[in-house]
Amino acid sequence: MLDQALARRIRILGLDVDGVLTDNAIFVGEHADVRVELKRFDIQDGLGIAMLRDSAIEVALVSGRMSAATTQRGTELKIPHILQVRGPTKVPAIEKLLEERGIGWDAVAFVGDDLADIPVLELAALPIAVANARDEVKALCRWVTNAEGGHGAVREVIDTLLKARGEWDDALARYLGRDTVAT
Repeated sequence: MLDQALARRIRILGLDVDGVLTDNAIFVGEHADVRVELKRFDIQDGLGIAMLRDSAIEVALVSGRMSAATTQRGTELKIPHILQVRGPTKVPAIEKLLEERGIGWDAVAFVGDDLADIPVLELAALPIAVANARDEVKALCRWVTNAEGGHGAVREVIDTLLKARGEWDDALARYLGRDTVAT
């Protein structure tokens, strides 16, 4: 399904947050006069991100809004790059990260779902849309996941990338704490 040469080139997996790592729902309330925001994250997506930790692919969360819930989940998953910008200004934030890491857009996969992701998807070597993405986003992506955002789409991307790179068995063995995986 995914070209092996392209998969092997990927060094950064950028993930939009709301609508990709979450199902787009945000629960907002107040407790003791303090604003509280909750988001629903898929546990299997988190496990996939954990499996990438020892691979050559770095993960970056790239959100168009500031959120303590995003920071908390990214920190919990030990994601090294948590970029939260205001509005559709994701490209400059990613370009700064790429410059710091010495990586070009030709080594970037990005998963998005909505209009603010379009400028990034237009530059990424591997633009990916989740199943429930806006039609405008799907139209410019090389791949549309079977799973919806917040319901395993990120895990689908990670599993597919690792398998296309020939790294799935090693990643699984590391995750399970084994030298090899029985096949």
